[in-house]
Amino acid sequence: MSELIISVSGMRGVVGETLTPEVAVRYATAFSALAPEGALVLSRDGRASGEMLIGAIEAALLAVGRDTFDADVAATPTTGILIREIEAAGGIQISASHNPIEYNGLKLFSHEGRVIPAGPGKEVLDRYNTGRIDWVTQELLGSPYECTDSIADHLEAVLATVDPGRIRKRKLKVLLDANHGAGAVLGRRLLEQLGCNVTVLGEEPNGRFIHPPEPTPKNLEGVCSAVPKIEAEVGFCQDPDADRLAVIDRTGRYLGEEYTLAICVDHVLRQQKGPIVTNCSSSRMTQDLAEKYEVPFHRSAVGEAHVVDAMLACGAVFGGEGNGGPIDPQVGFVRDSFVGMARILDAMAARETTVAKLADELPRYEIVKTKIALDRQKIAAAIDALERHFTDATPDRLDGLRLDWPDRWLLVRPSNTEPIIRAVAEAKSEEDAKRLCEEAANVLADA
Repeated sequence: MSELIISVSGMRGVVGETLTPEVAVRYATAFSALAPEGALVLSRDGRASGEMLIGAIEAALLAVGRDTFDADVAATPTTGILIREIEAAGGIQISASHNPIEYNGLKLFSHEGRVIPAGPGKEVLDRYNTGRIDWVTQELLGSPYECTDSIADHLEAVLATVDPGRIRKRKLKVLLDANHGAGAVLGRRLLEQLGCNVTVLGEEPNGRFIHPPEPTPKNLEGVCSAVPKIEAEVGFCQDPDADRLAVIDRTGRYLGEEYTLAICVDHVLRQQKGPIVTNCSSSRMTQDLAEKYEVPFHRSAVGEAHVVDAMLACGAVFGGEGNGGPIDPQVGFVRDSFVGMARILDAMAARETTVAKLADELPRYEIVKTKIALDRQKIAAAIDALERHFTDATPDRLDGLRLDWPDRWLLVRPSNTEPIIRAVAEAKSEEDAKRLCEEAANVLADA
């Protein structure tokens, strides 16, 4: 890997190669220089390298005059809650999300407790690229503080969105796959508060993953077989920083991440009508649900920060990304696996049904994701050629090129870090989705 992966709200890299203590310090102090006055919350997702990075970052922030609150191991959505409760100037979560163990990263939060938007993110990157750090003298050094209870406020906020009593009556047996990330810190307590009989896989947050951290069908084969083995009603699988959630039914069937958001949206709209937001690479299921309940549907560019911007703009009652990241404004404007677990359990209890039936009642689509190698200089012309080729589709240039038909869609987006185009297609059958991707690849190759 020749360069850092940099998004609008943070960076990731291989520890000791592209992500070193020096790089982390430069990025954290660049963020600090542009944040409003006040303390900064620091947290990490459990990876072994996180303790080293948080130590370097905390020392640097103290040395530029910032007070810090160390939350130690905490989920990304928990960090957002803490920032609001402490009234901090912002925060930094040390996490590489679903990337392999050799990676780590920094995710930046604003004082509102959300990942920073694209504009401020660009300003941080520009400052980072200058290499400038404004150290302070002894009398101006910051002070370090510790968070004694990082999860209480988050737990209370999630419980307030559901009916704990009716969930407790079900006495559901639940398997939680925290995979030695940050998820079990709040996950076990939440599920036990909801009266569940909980089995946790990978409870200790030490970053020694039981399986590759991205919650995909292949990576979760062992978890899928464990759910029926222990006779659990549902399996919940988190990524290391617990902002994403995949779901497994009691037979061991992988429902996946797209269904996390869709089941939550269906349950929310049965109780409260209002605008819904997803990004442009999420399943059409959520759009169909918005149409069913006759509420406004809005689509954003890919990325949590963009989804949150759109949710705030339209006053959304719910939103998120199809990668298993529900966002509930009643809790916070951060993707939140705990919101997903609570809402799904509440839906099961309210309708006295199984998670399998909740999923099977939803509109059925199949998503296929591919990568197409393409020289960066040819990308713009190739995307233009793709739009000219699919003349019967409705084009949208919100983020790359999205082409919509009544029963399918195709999204092509250039990668920010590789000379490739990512193509995502969704249709009623996997074969039709694959054909869309293959046809797109042929057009791009000839452009």
